[in-house]
Amino acid sequence: MDVHEATPFEDYEDIVNRLRSLGFGAYSLNLADNFDLLVNNLKTEKPDVIFNFVELFYEEVTYEKNIAGIYELLGIPYTGAPPHALANCQSKILTKKLLRAHKIRIPDFVIIEKPADEYPHNLNYPLIIKPAYEDGSGGIDNDAVVYDHEAFSRRVNYILSDFRQPVLAEEFIAGREFNVSVLGEKDPVVLPISEIDFSEMPPELEKIVSFQAKWDPLHVAYHKTQPVCPADIPAGIAKKIEEIALTCYEIMGVRDYARVDIRINGKNEIFVLEVNPNPDLTEGLGFMRSAEYAGFSYNDILLKIVNFALERGKNLK
Repeated sequence: MDVHEATPFEDYEDIVNRLRSLGFGAYSLNLADNFDLLVNNLKTEKPDVIFNFVELFYEEVTYEKNIAGIYELLGIPYTGAPPHALANCQSKILTKKLLRAHKIRIPDFVIIEKPADEYPHNLNYPLIIKPAYEDGSGGIDNDAVVYDHEAFSRRVNYILSDFRQPVLAEEFIAGREFNVSVLGEKDPVVLPISEIDFSEMPPELEKIVSFQAKWDPLHVAYHKTQPVCPADIPAGIAKKIEEIALTCYEIMGVRDYARVDIRINGKNEIFVLEVNPNPDLTEGLGFMRSAEYAGFSYNDILLKIVNFALERGKNLK
């Protein structure tokens, strides 16, 4: 099978070219873990706005917020979530605690921070086990869903050993999964809701969006987790989902654009899984799929996101 997936750099260059076509003097900067390069470039070029695509630095996803902090300190407006929101969303632990404090329904969970002989808990199986600080489904494969304590302990030990970070163990919500894209800052709007269709997933694979389902075009799960947009859901449930997504958007402090991942069980109870700031903007996928169904072109969305940041920049002067 000959499969070509656009690299992030190809996607970024495409966005640069689109911004130029919109009249902006845009250029891309590959930080390559070079802090001095970043600061010197920003001081020299003095950009009006930064389209922030930084997701990690020094191979650490937790440094994402620090780069946004540099923009803040230099007084340069930038797109997407501010440092505190990136920190809140990066940590699944903080996300869970913030949402629960605001009475948002989430799966029951426990946090495990270090190896032990026993991992007692009161959760109901099956569970799904995740690294606490990864994104993009990092650390989530078919073995992430466990059905007994032996498998639970084995998976927890694997995450602690290989990812060297706390473990989030939560009750697995069997049911439908939805991606809810939100656009805007002062008056955010929910774009058409997208559903992950698991109907063709082979029985030996869990109905989850694993790392392989997201990133490996040679894996069967990649082709059996097809999105359906708009999702076929009753109007009343759709309205509740939209309200919950907007509430989460506000609670987590994200802005400009984000995605809220939700599951609904057989009782039509709505559970929030994650809030994703600055989601992927690849054309035809994820956030952009919902935007395009709402009638926005790719360039429309890029222009809106840049203008959100430029408007904030006026308040810095």
